[in-house]
Amino acid sequence: MKLTTKQLVQTALLLAICIASQYFKNLSVYITGPIVNTTIIIAVLAVGLWSGLFISIIAPITAFFFTGSPIMAAIPLMFPVVMAGNAILAICVWYFQDKTAFKWRLPAGLIAGSVLKAIFMGVVVVLIILPLFGDNVASRLPKPEALPKVLATAKTTFSITQLITALIGSVLAYLIWIPLKKYIKSGKD
Repeated sequence: MKLTTKQLVQTALLLAICIASQYFKNLSVYITGPIVNTTIIIAVLAVGLWSGLFISIIAPITAFFFTGSPIMAAIPLMFPVVMAGNAILAICVWYFQDKTAFKWRLPAGLIAGSVLKAIFMGVVVVLIILPLFGDNVASRLPKPEALPKVLATAKTTFSITQLITALIGSVLAYLIWIPLKKYIKSGKD
């Protein structure tokens, strides 16, 4: 696979949007999450699978540097789980868009990717990682007695919230992709 300068620049611009959105994470995950998911999806559609996977891997790392999540700090295994969840979204969008031929393949890929990402993260985080390593978070909290509430919030954040933000990001990406696809197509002629 040969990468062009244009592809690298497009990926860098999408990554910049992703990173800029992470400054708002402390305001609401419902702002940052959809934007991050949108950038992953647009990267896959406009640049290619490798671009979406690259952003999928980098996004959790940059998010940690901006927010300093005590859960991510206490349980480093969370990083590859979030990366894998993002990658599942990217791969589903790519697969349905590039490897299937039915009329509604992109919406199907967006929905499948969002649902599979949330299921994967919910199962791995809620049922495996937090039960095994959740006590490690207490040492990172200003008030260790807040641990049960923090873990309950984390269970919701890494399951239901992931589904909601992935679906919102999918809708945004779909709305952006409609005119963007026409623009890209007209530029290739």
